[in-house]
Amino acid sequence: MRRSVVLKVPVVAAAVLLVSACADKPGGPIPYNVALPPPDQPKLLTLEQNYRIAPLDTLTVNVFRQKDLSGEYEVDLTGKISMPLIGAIDAAELTTAQLDERLTQALGARYFVNPDVAVGVKASTRRSVTVDGSVKQSGSFPVNSALTLLQAVALSGGPSEDANLRRVAVFRTVGGQRQAAAFDLQAIRRGQAQDPSVFPGDIIVVDGSSVKATQKKILSNLPILSIFRPF
Repeated sequence: MRRSVVLKVPVVAAAVLLVSACADKPGGPIPYNVALPPPDQPKLLTLEQNYRIAPLDTLTVNVFRQKDLSGEYEVDLTGKISMPLIGAIDAAELTTAQLDERLTQALGARYFVNPDVAVGVKASTRRSVTVDGSVKQSGSFPVNSALTLLQAVALSGGPSEDANLRRVAVFRTVGGQRQAAAFDLQAIRRGQAQDPSVFPGDIIVVDGSSVKATQKKILSNLPILSIFRPF
């Protein structure tokens, strides 16, 4: 039971364990500049059957024997895709089956008899990276392309004024186990250290005084090494 609590609050646990008596200095139990292996890769096409299309998702649309209409389409920020002949079509919050039906109706209304349409999701923006701790706007951010630690922190608006740039942790699931490494963001900014890649599912925690001390009490009984080693 206690172990399940650790897994449910990884962000809070990470923030608590990053706090130490020494401010604005590298340190803590997480090893620095460790080359974490790539994360567990998501299984192909494991989106739930009722998956709802999101803005900036990349869709594949195949219209049988119509190469000019078939291809990849990105859902724009307003939730629409734009196709030849039929123009902008609402796609966000529809399932692929619902969008398939909508496209079939639009194409069949004026241009084709019984068009054969197939819709799939090539890339989902619902896959995201989480940034927490001493940043201006913590939260989860979609990962649409290659991303580095510095870029991921920038997605949160950047570090807050009380952030300790010299102690930033990345938590990642590899082989079904949680692993972590610490990085000196100040050294990365100065070009003195490599800017590591981050991936969907990663949790990034920036140390600093804004990390609530009361969170320590909640997790005071958690064994430290279970956070920083695979578990």
